[in-house]
Amino acid sequence: MDKPMWAPSAERIAGANITEFIGFVGERHRVPVRDYAEAYDWSISEPELFWQAVWSYCGVIAETAGNTVVVDKGHMPGARWFPEARLNFAENLLRRRDDAPALIFWGEDRVKSRMTYAELYAEVSRLAQALRAAGVVAGDRVAGYLPNMPAAVSAMLATTSLGAIWSSCSPDFGAQGILDRFGQIAPKILFAADGYFYANKTIDVLPRIREVLAKLPSVERTVIVPYVSPRADIADIRGGTTMQDFIAPFDGREIEFERLPFNHPLYIMFSSGTTGVPKCIVHGAGGTLLQHLKEHRLHTDLKPGDRLFYFTTCGWMMWNWLVSSLASEATVLLYDGSPFAGDGRILFDYAAAEHVSVFGTSAKYLDAAAKLGLQPRKTHDLESMKTVLSTGSPLAPEGFDYVYDSIKHDVQLASISGGTDIISCFALGNPIGPVWRGELQCRGLGMKVEVYDDEGRPVRGHKGELVCTASFPSMPVGFWNDPDGARYHAAYFERFPGVWCHGDYVELTEHGGLVIYGRSDAVLNPGGVRIGTAEIYRQVERLDEVVESLAIGQDWDHDVRVVLFVHLREGLMLDEPLMQRIRTQIRNNATPRHVPARIVQVSDIPRTKSGKIVELAVRNVVHGQPVKNLEALANPESLDQFRSLPELQS
Repeated sequence: MDKPMWAPSAERIAGANITEFIGFVGERHRVPVRDYAEAYDWSISEPELFWQAVWSYCGVIAETAGNTVVVDKGHMPGARWFPEARLNFAENLLRRRDDAPALIFWGEDRVKSRMTYAELYAEVSRLAQALRAAGVVAGDRVAGYLPNMPAAVSAMLATTSLGAIWSSCSPDFGAQGILDRFGQIAPKILFAADGYFYANKTIDVLPRIREVLAKLPSVERTVIVPYVSPRADIADIRGGTTMQDFIAPFDGREIEFERLPFNHPLYIMFSSGTTGVPKCIVHGAGGTLLQHLKEHRLHTDLKPGDRLFYFTTCGWMMWNWLVSSLASEATVLLYDGSPFAGDGRILFDYAAAEHVSVFGTSAKYLDAAAKLGLQPRKTHDLESMKTVLSTGSPLAPEGFDYVYDSIKHDVQLASISGGTDIISCFALGNPIGPVWRGELQCRGLGMKVEVYDDEGRPVRGHKGELVCTASFPSMPVGFWNDPDGARYHAAYFERFPGVWCHGDYVELTEHGGLVIYGRSDAVLNPGGVRIGTAEIYRQVERLDEVVESLAIGQDWDHDVRVVLFVHLREGLMLDEPLMQRIRTQIRNNATPRHVPARIVQVSDIPRTKSGKIVELAVRNVVHGQPVKNLEALANPESLDQFRSLPELQS
């Protein structure tokens, strides 16, 4: 493609936060930064000045920033950012206290509510007092087993206002999945809803909570949030109380925010857990705040009063990212339930009704919406929508086509990528730059992202490993119960010492953007040639018959052969003509090396709770190896169909 799919107008460029930031930097530091490329180069060559500028421009609330920006800058891991700073994360998110809407919530089409900034502050105040009265102090863990609802936001903010550590999972996790996570961190308080709604069904989770509490002795109080029933029976819930009763003794007043060091633990996040017990990744308050402020204001162009929506659960890092937008004085739109509830258009109904400014979702949702033939451009008023965000997996070029053809032609489409590991992004949107089909727009400011070949040499225009070669503030503080840092080091720094290796197989483009071809550990290697699985999915899923696909490398005859599993539209069967169409599509649009040796029809594709397909779990099943943590999967029963397949025996 010789021209971009979208380019910002002169008016949009002039009014963008990042344009103002570039002027701010130029005036303060007398540097000739004129555009994004120059801003990026300056941010990685002068990281101390850059992060100091982000702190000032975004108005971080703190007792002190200190005089030192970073100590041991060349150590990775080991660099310490803003070592003298003292701040509180929740104080920064609760900076606004007026009657404008802070939270808007839809629970499918059954529950709708709104909360102003003033109401949110008052509820957090009462919850913080209740937690303090229950003995919660800085460093304690508080866990949430909650839908993506306002109570989850309030409980997190109350917890972090005290300097306690918040950790959450969505209520679709089974008992063992919860114990695999919360059992490692021993929370003192558990917030849980009585149930949730999904696809117009009501799911009661109180029996699951009782089962979890029987094996989680650290929990002293269990705070039940009534959601599916106004009067849930909690008589035999250990330490049980309702949210209303928990805060009843307290009136809203000024919150006593505990201002703590920059790296004081804020969140414990969990890896997907598909290869074993999930890793408990500890993130610091200052790094999370500073990185999210940068990403919201500079990369997403979020302004006070904007309305940010992201389709997520409380078990995915995008929930934490979404809620941080309160620090930019935005309105947060929460949704819980099926993205295709009702007539399948509920997310666009929500976007239109609540005048969404930034609409965030997953690549898989956009692909599914395209397959369903949804055309919100024709059916919904999306005048207020200025940006569409996509993450979770690589957005195929056809996904870009769908957004511009069927959602809105005049919108910035930002395919973004990072992860739970950094609670933020390596690649992001650029509000003052063009959108090229199939590309993530840019590397994030302050993130020294490169692509390495197998020998650890930087390459451009060739596929390789996504790495970050310099420290940044939102690197994890460490892993929970990893006193010598050995597991943390092994996870990211073993392959290229002193360099963060993220595990994505990518390419830097001539436009300064990125293309992601899949996870490195899922890369196929037939005949010694590395193939990203996303390269195959992009071709196969262009066929109308194919709903979704998954590819693995099967060990065969002293080599590896590519096996493709396809989930077809209901009622269709995989016959020889369709197999030939699939092979031709891949051969003509990728290479002959990408063509699978075997194509097998399956009824479902296994995925994690956050919707990511799990190639490694399928590969283990095909090779007769155990899958270590079925609780991490949303549909673990789907793995059964991959066992002892006759198609793979010859």
